Amino acid sequence: MAETCGMQVRLHWITLTKAVPLAISRGTTASVRRLVVELEHEGLVGRGETGGFETGHRAYAIEAVAAELETLLARFASAEGLALGDDLPAFQALEPWLTPLSPPARCAIDLALHDWWGQKLGQPLWRLWGLDRAACSPTSVTLGLGEVERVLARLDLWQERLGCWPQRVKLKLGSPDGPAHDRALVLAVGRRLQEQAGTVSELQVDANGGWDLATAQQLIPWLAEQGVVLVEQPLPAQLDPDADAASFEALDLSCPIPLVADESCWNLADLLRLAPHVDAVNIKLLKSGGLTEALLMAQTARSLGLDLMLGCYSDSALLNGAASQLLPLVRWPDLDSHLNLIDDPFEGPELQGDRLLPSSRPGLGVIESSDPAAAAAPC
Repeated sequence: MAETCGMQVRLHWITLTKAVPLAISRGTTASVRRLVVELEHEGLVGRGETGGFETGHRAYAIEAVAAELETLLARFASAEGLALGDDLPAFQALEPWLTPLSPPARCAIDLALHDWWGQKLGQPLWRLWGLDRAACSPTSVTLGLGEVERVLARLDLWQERLGCWPQRVKLKLGSPDGPAHDRALVLAVGRRLQEQAGTVSELQVDANGGWDLATAQQLIPWLAEQGVVLVEQPLPAQLDPDADAASFEALDLSCPIPLVADESCWNLADLLRLAPHVDAVNIKLLKSGGLTEALLMAQTARSLGLDLMLGCYSDSALLNGAASQLLPLVRWPDLDSHLNLIDDPFEGPELQGDRLLPSSRPGLGVIESSDPAAAAAPC
């Protein structure tokens, strides 16, 4: 724990366990370790969550993120320039401290500051930003890679979890078993969705960079024929920005359904680089470094006529509660990770069927879970 000018800063480890492990083209995740930052001042506690993740071309280990945060907190404790007065330091005053951090480390501090700020003002962030909570759309639910029958069984579990049939389903493709298995999954899930009398469900596909160009060019027109409404990150993200944009450009010329960039789009600079070649981008707070950049990205995307997806990794209700503040700006929400946890230590967005709503509580609107088994352990 660090303390400066009456502000206490704490780090906590939590473990998040999935009810159903998630398999994508790059591997399977059953549980993750996460870090929670707490900023306490004037009796208010602002919280932020972060964790390690990888996108195929970039990776951040949770141990390295923890080391960054511990170093930053030590600097906070010894800093004379962080005079608080009645408030925490302004976001602008902290820019020199936060800019050198990796995106996931910056995300934790950014969210904790936003949470404290909203609580200080007594309002949720979406209301402070002038957003309309009634504009929130249904979230997609995710079906990971696997054998056809297991994927269909997972779809049934989502129906049980939501208490209704999901209006949006995201199917992971890019199977290591090749395009034939991808096709089999699309056909089976498509049939199951069509069997639901009185419901109309969107089928989205996400290859997580699991195709090469020839496979993508072959599969995407076929996906359109099957009624798939979008394709997300068909090709692997590349470190070279020009080469990365060129891969989307090669698909954009003939793509008959919306093309969404995820792993390739981290910040505003990426959004502007990819805007001529994609129809939408997937904003994730761990990639953007928190809500400060994410809000700027969302506003810019809308001004450019780009659609938005809002996604997650293996996040708890804390991180998804933060992301949910942006939901009124988003066409394709994809914040379902906390709905698949058996030990979430937080309660966040409101769930109405398959529609997530940001909480009306102040700040991020996230509170500690009433389940004592889901308590966080201090570092």
